Amino acid sequence: MKTADKKREIKQMKRQSANDVQLVIMASAAVCWLFVFSYLPMAGILLSFKEGNKAINIFNALLRGSWTLDNYRMLFLDETFWQVFFNTVKLNLLMLLFNFPMPIIFALLLNEMKFKKFKSAVQTICNFPHFISWVVYGGIILMLTDSSTGVINPILEAIGLSSPENPVNLNEPQYFYAKIIIVTIIKGVGWGSIIYMAAIAGIDPMLYDAAEIDGANRMHCALKITLPSIRPTIIVLFLLNISSLLGNSFEQFYVFQTTSNIEKTRVLATYIYSLGFTYRNYSTATALSLFEGLISMTLLLTSNALAKRLTGEGIY
Repeated sequence: MKTADKKREIKQMKRQSANDVQLVIMASAAVCWLFVFSYLPMAGILLSFKEGNKAINIFNALLRGSWTLDNYRMLFLDETFWQVFFNTVKLNLLMLLFNFPMPIIFALLLNEMKFKKFKSAVQTICNFPHFISWVVYGGIILMLTDSSTGVINPILEAIGLSSPENPVNLNEPQYFYAKIIIVTIIKGVGWGSIIYMAAIAGIDPMLYDAAEIDGANRMHCALKITLPSIRPTIIVLFLLNISSLLGNSFEQFYVFQTTSNIEKTRVLATYIYSLGFTYRNYSTATALSLFEGLISMTLLLTSNALAKRLTGEGIY
């Protein structure tokens, strides 16, 4: 019996060792992938401290270029940079103010729907725009808001906000902020509510039953039970939004950019692109990217520390 038990233990140890080897191989492959495609390209950050503007060979400039801080000096003395910087902050603050609460409100409304099929249909319809490319989605929006061929202008005429003699062109610069906020809400509200719906699904139903027995209505349940229960999720997503105050989707703004509204639509992402690929100022573009990353990290750490001090909750 002892011999049989020992053989069984040896087999289990060999099987466990084989499993461990497989896990080590899988983990090693993942680490190699991250190193090659994530960490190794970060060496390009050094280009921001090199004389690489107008370089024919970027790798040659990275390896043999002279060290300098002129790229940062040129960047911070550039009036266009500060214009783009403040426009980016303004746009993202507006989006944080209007776009961030919408998925929460939408999730609360979905939670109150009792008909599952209707609820699933609404979720599917509202999630669909998320999967459409900004290029396609932006093209559709531009066609819909065109003053001569779009369908929005007849609606504005019907409610007295426009006229055939003087049509409202929603593609003009003064309407850009409102337009980008609305189209971003439409595109992202369904997808953004999924995380909140998952958090709501984890709430104990007994809490709602007890509240109904005490005479609470749906509004009271949403405000006193649902919102406090999903507060950690809200805080985490809010902190992540704070950290991306300088970060925008490139195509989200580039697709709406024209010569007439460039001052409104130009954000750091599009400015980095123009610096690097239009003007070939590779080192200055890299310096701006590094500056954006450092500011985002600082915002994340600061807001997380403040949230933990005030609420006791944060990302880590």
